Amino acid sequence: MSSPTRPASAASAAPAAPSSASERENRSGSPAGDPRTQAFEALEREFELIFTQFRRSAMANASQVSEGMLPGAYKVLTTISRVGSATLSELTEILLTDKGQMSRTIRDLDERGLIDRAPDPSDGRSIRISVSEFGTQRLAMTRGEKEHELRDAMGRWTVSDIVRFTGLLHALSLGLTPRTP
Repeated sequence: MSSPTRPASAASAAPAAPSSASERENRSGSPAGDPRTQAFEALEREFELIFTQFRRSAMANASQVSEGMLPGAYKVLTTISRVGSATLSELTEILLTDKGQMSRTIRDLDERGLIDRAPDPSDGRSIRISVSEFGTQRLAMTRGEKEHELRDAMGRWTVSDIVRFTGLLHALSLGLTPRTP
């Protein structure tokens, strides 16, 4: 059974410009020129810039740890470093990724000598993954060169501004309404 198709002229036609105030409203129901809408758009742009800067930094850090290392592998390595040790399943859950991809990443980190594997004492069927001594050295070297970037960027901020910003980010990450100071 074939599905109906739109005529070529309808498919290629550009949508008409909004002509009334109600048509200019965005998906949230706020007018396009509304200060709240403008604030959200500005926030989205700033997050895009931060995420791009973070990706650029992750790429550079990954290369410093091991030439040719992908940023995703660097994220896995730093996660293992942060949690101490983890199973493949735990890492998959923490990083919200698929087991096949995680397995390939762990194999890559192992081939680079950046991780150690040991039987899980609580479950002999599982393997615990930890950062190797070499991996710890490489991370320390990379972090040592980069550790002051955030401090430098926020060097002129007051402690209360930093604490407030941290609280706002925390509320945003949990979907909470921030407390007022």
